Amino acid sequence: MEAGTQQAKGDLLAVFDSDFVPQKDFLKRMIPFFVNDPGVGLVQARWGHINRDQSLFTRTQSLGIDGHFIVEQSARAFSGLYMNFNGTAGIWRKQAIVDAGGWQHDTLTEDLDLSYRAQLAGWKATFVPDVVVPAELPESVAAFKSQQFRWAKGSIQTAIKLFPTLIKSDLSIFQKVQAYFHLTHYSIHPFMVLLAILGLPVILAAESKITTGLFLGIGSLMSLATFAPSTLYWFSQKQTGIHWAKRLVGIPILMFTGIGIAISNTRAVIEALIGLESGFIRTPKSGDKALKNYTVKMPILPILEILLSVYCWYSVAQFFPKNKWFVAPFLVIYAIGFGYIGLLGLIQGTTIGRLTGKIKKPEAATAAA
Repeated sequence: MEAGTQQAKGDLLAVFDSDFVPQKDFLKRMIPFFVNDPGVGLVQARWGHINRDQSLFTRTQSLGIDGHFIVEQSARAFSGLYMNFNGTAGIWRKQAIVDAGGWQHDTLTEDLDLSYRAQLAGWKATFVPDVVVPAELPESVAAFKSQQFRWAKGSIQTAIKLFPTLIKSDLSIFQKVQAYFHLTHYSIHPFMVLLAILGLPVILAAESKITTGLFLGIGSLMSLATFAPSTLYWFSQKQTGIHWAKRLVGIPILMFTGIGIAISNTRAVIEALIGLESGFIRTPKSGDKALKNYTVKMPILPILEILLSVYCWYSVAQFFPKNKWFVAPFLVIYAIGFGYIGLLGLIQGTTIGRLTGKIKKPEAATAAA
């Protein structure tokens, strides 16, 4: 991106990943935002999905992405809050990139980093929900985890890098709070893993009984944490107008998926916090016909996820005899989530391993030719 920006001669730079397929009128619908407001430095379009209905797993991912764009990005853009460039399907004003200090490589999410620096430099970012650019969704759990790992680690790296500047800026308290939650939202995953592990010893060690008031209070908070995201995804599907009622079935699976990747994302957060560097690993897509042997090897994570699922099921079984069942339903969700992602990862990993083992590497194929 840095080299391309330096070589580009135009004032506006459109950015696409290779699997994104913009419509013919993309530029005609996006450019007017720059013409109408010279202060706009970034215009982001909405992601669509080429392979949404490929499998239950891709349909589940589409729910999460639709929620991010239709609700979260729209709310940030239309409320004067800081929003991020999503790395593709957007147009940058070249001067905004220059004023922000250019593309920098000290985080795994250079798009998030640049968009925040540009807005801190005084440039505006806007989102156009009606312009949709379809692309491929990762079709395997390993590829999805790789993508989420990069986003999780990069977000925390960006938070560590930029939040001191955000605190000293002239932004309102509300804008600073929103930016904090935006940049650190992946930090929820270590707490999810801790809850799964500590739920059993904490509940069993507690001698006092749960009063009705405390039960209602805890239950209300947990219900809010459960149903608020579901409402977000329901609304996003309703706004798409494409069989949204049928897609609601995927919301529980999305919840299980978000829980199931917690171990992988916890590792990402910890690596970011301790300053452990790692390379940028691209996300394999099914359209990479010449790179079918390019896979993400994750031999241990599915085993850990299945073990944690078994532990959560054991914890649930211990609560009922002691009449401490109020937290059991939530641990059931954790048990299903870790088990679902772990088993799916093992199944897909075994299948992909068999397939790629039969495919010649590019070097070997060239030599044979």
